[in-house]
Amino acid sequence: MKKLLYTLLALISFSACSKYLDQVPDDRLTIEETFRTWGTAQKFLADVYRRVPDEFGQRNPGGDNCAGLWTGGCDEADYVWSFVRSNDVNIGNWDANSGVVGDYWRNYYRGIRAASVFMENAGKITDLSEQLITQYKAEARALRAMYYFYLMRIYGPVVLLGETTPAVDANLQLPRSSFDECVDYVVSELETAAKDLPVLPRNDQENGHITKGIAMAFRANALMYAASPLYNGNTELATLANKDGKHLISQTYDAGKWQRAAEAYRAFLAEFVPGTYDLFKKNNASGNFDPYLSCRDVLLADWNREVILARTGNSLGPRQYELCPYHNGASSRDVRGSGGLGATQNMVDAFFMANGRSINDPLSGYVNTGYSDFQTPYDNQPRNIYNQWVNREPRFYVNITFDGSRWLNTSFGDIITRLYNTGNSGKQTGGGDYSTTGYIVRKAMGLGRWDTDGRTLVLLRLAEVYLSYAECINEADPSNPDALRYLNLIRERAGIPLYGSENLPAPASQDEMREAIRKERRVELAFENNRFFDVRRWKIAEQTESGPVYGLNIGANLPDFLKVVTVETRVFNKRHYFFPLPSNDVNNDRELVQNPGW
Repeated sequence: MKKLLYTLLALISFSACSKYLDQVPDDRLTIEETFRTWGTAQKFLADVYRRVPDEFGQRNPGGDNCAGLWTGGCDEADYVWSFVRSNDVNIGNWDANSGVVGDYWRNYYRGIRAASVFMENAGKITDLSEQLITQYKAEARALRAMYYFYLMRIYGPVVLLGETTPAVDANLQLPRSSFDECVDYVVSELETAAKDLPVLPRNDQENGHITKGIAMAFRANALMYAASPLYNGNTELATLANKDGKHLISQTYDAGKWQRAAEAYRAFLAEFVPGTYDLFKKNNASGNFDPYLSCRDVLLADWNREVILARTGNSLGPRQYELCPYHNGASSRDVRGSGGLGATQNMVDAFFMANGRSINDPLSGYVNTGYSDFQTPYDNQPRNIYNQWVNREPRFYVNITFDGSRWLNTSFGDIITRLYNTGNSGKQTGGGDYSTTGYIVRKAMGLGRWDTDGRTLVLLRLAEVYLSYAECINEADPSNPDALRYLNLIRERAGIPLYGSENLPAPASQDEMREAIRKERRVELAFENNRFFDVRRWKIAEQTESGPVYGLNIGANLPDFLKVVTVETRVFNKRHYFFPLPSNDVNNDRELVQNPGW
């Protein structure tokens, strides 16, 4: 008997061990039955959306939810559990046969093919207006382009399947397109989709649907990647070529790519800011602007005006289990988690001081010994805090739980997190649940119980667009004041002095501005799945991702706990800039070339 598979995976499945496409089983509705009414076609479209990555689920990356391994897989953080795949990636223990390598490849192509099927058949829906059919086809078109972009970030140049959906039993023999060809395709598709997409969702039930702003932001992002050093004149990837000798990565640097990307971001800002999107700002109980609350709640306040793309269904509970410390002895399970996602000392040191200077600046006022009585923005009283964590910028307190921090959920009284070995959340106390670094990631942690769901996962917000535009315009036109302007808009919301103010000179050259933008991006977008890809597209990952990752001496109690030690020595070499293509697909598609070094 035929039945509807709510995810319709059988229809759009890629084979992990034979061909690109599996045969279609009989236990499903036919295409004609699926697209006769909106009731069934809507479920198909929902499955296309399912590949929007659930980045709260990074303990189990890949799989059907397309969750990344990006947070623990870069110098921001470290997972305590050995089964988390980012740990294997960090030490080089992976290859073209690793499961996660095939997961991303298959699942994004599933989404791509499903989007094509929807676009080809949506016109058959009998109980939906032409206007809505056009809109939903545009959503599918945009999703298809976005999934190609997600693939490109991971694997580099990919196979473009074209407009005609391949048969499910097709034995595809297709070469990879060049990265520039992939970008041109993604950009063109997003431009086409944007013409038929709404600026805002039609109603609350369509929050999370693709809008014109999402399409145009991804368009600009694709152009920024094309301009970045990894893809723009990278002669170290000269060997990445198809079997006919066609180079897949541009061998000649083109400064015009930065200009094209800058123009795309500028067009986005002109059309959507401030009418559709704006930086999120929040006042405190006294009615005054509060940078700490603003930077904290931008990821907690659903559908605020800074959010461009968010995912509704997600793994919020599991992520908050990683962020909530162990808190042995606490009176409720609501405040007892694992603390298993540890922020590295590398990341802790990246945050500015309250005066807006980096800690290695002689004028920063940074003190790395001793204690002071200090009240953090989330506390109700001063506490004796290690000086390294005193007088840091508001975003530090949004992002990092350190020893002596007051916990966010005060429903069961004040709980002070202690991370030294025998502390309430230390290594000895927690058993298998503790931070390997002596710090715990705090960003996006809610104020209530950890074991909950229903809050959105923010995947793209306006602050990222501001920083991307600043980067692109600095590379294209260093004299343009927009680079400083948009960089300072981020710092203003963060509550730290602006570059060019009385006590903080503006970057004096293109190189200094580039460094300032990269520092700001690292801090503003910490733990939001950008750093993993940023250091790769900047072609600096051999410096940032290779060698020692630092943390505190978690096997000791105070004061020895405070010693900075090497937590792990990580492995990164040139082949790691891209994931390998799954070996089975390379073996079966005779036109498909593997990434260098794999």
